[in-house]
Amino acid sequence: MTPRIETFPETIFVGLNMKMSMAENKAGELWRSFMSRQREISNIIGTELYSMQILPEGYFSAFNPEAEFVKWAVVAVDDFDNIPEEMEHITVPKGKYAVFTYKGLPSEGGQFFQQIFEVWLPQSGYAVDNRPHFEILGEKYKNDSPESEEEIWIPIKALA
Repeated sequence: MTPRIETFPETIFVGLNMKMSMAENKAGELWRSFMSRQREISNIIGTELYSMQILPEGYFSAFNPEAEFVKWAVVAVDDFDNIPEEMEHITVPKGKYAVFTYKGLPSEGGQFFQQIFEVWLPQSGYAVDNRPHFEILGEKYKNDSPESEEEIWIPIKALA
């Protein structure tokens, strides 16, 4: 498990968000709602979908499946003009990320994330940075298929 390290540019996104926890995962509901309205967004950049999480600081240091976070279903846009009603925008600041490729069923992703945070991160020389985490669902993403691929972007900063 060796990620590539990339700097993600400041990017603006438009979509829907919902507060949830791992124990009360509402991602399916969020994505169904977003996908039914995605065509209303007129200024999309690229074809990728982004599944983004805004986690409270220290979320992984004392992991609790009941801890709430905000999940977003978004697309990148070139400006904030013409945001559809009931949708919101978010700006992800420029920053360094560890990028992992995950292939498999979403239901088996928990073990992959566990390896990232319990094995790779402690040995990496990095710490999790307090910026959005996200997955890029590109052309190889196939919902609920063992052949599905997505990129997992973990915000990082060098250890002091």
